[in-house]
Amino acid sequence: MAEVVPMNTAHANPLDPHLIPALSARDSSTRLKAALAAGTHPEPALVDTLVARCAIEPDFFVRDMLTWALTQLPSDLTVPRLRAELGSERAQARSQALHTLSKIGDASVWPAITRSLLRDADDEVARSAWRAAAVLVPDGQKHELAEELAASLGRGDRETQLSLSRALVALGAVIEPVLRTAMASDDPGVRAHASATERLLRDPDAGFELAIADAKRIFALGGEREA
Repeated sequence: MAEVVPMNTAHANPLDPHLIPALSARDSSTRLKAALAAGTHPEPALVDTLVARCAIEPDFFVRDMLTWALTQLPSDLTVPRLRAELGSERAQARSQALHTLSKIGDASVWPAITRSLLRDADDEVARSAWRAAAVLVPDGQKHELAEELAASLGRGDRETQLSLSRALVALGAVIEPVLRTAMASDDPGVRAHASATERLLRDPDAGFELAIADAKRIFALGGEREA
């Protein structure tokens, strides 16, 4: 019996000449279908096009599909291209590259998650960096990362604070001493955010907004934290 050779899906179909123009079509549904097609029939020749489109795509759902399409391609092709985007002047390019790298999960990317990205002035970039760092951090560097993330406690709006809390909670019990230090901060916003994060660590199903509100009330009244 002849040996059955698995088909390489990356080269199973010729590149559709209409696909690249469709990725930048005016209609978002057309772009979404094109991104889906790019992931369904992954073609290495599309890596640069997909990464470049991530940097400027205005629609959230299309961006998410572009990320999925990139995860279907070999990481040795996508990761170097995405790492290069981390130094882009365009915030969306940095943010989307971080998001995609977190989905790929290549541990070699960890050194590229720099302090400047974790403290990026753009909230969306910082949020993506926090998520990526929590996924890629080596076990031996979790405490160091927890200390770095804690420097951003109290930053931003509800969504930004929730993203940071989730990244911290993903690190596990190693964050407990870091949170205790933060809860002694002179900044009431930092104290409240740290307290709410501790509650999420103990009870992942706890409501974040309620935890923040309770923490602010407790500190405002000068009361003790609940045991």
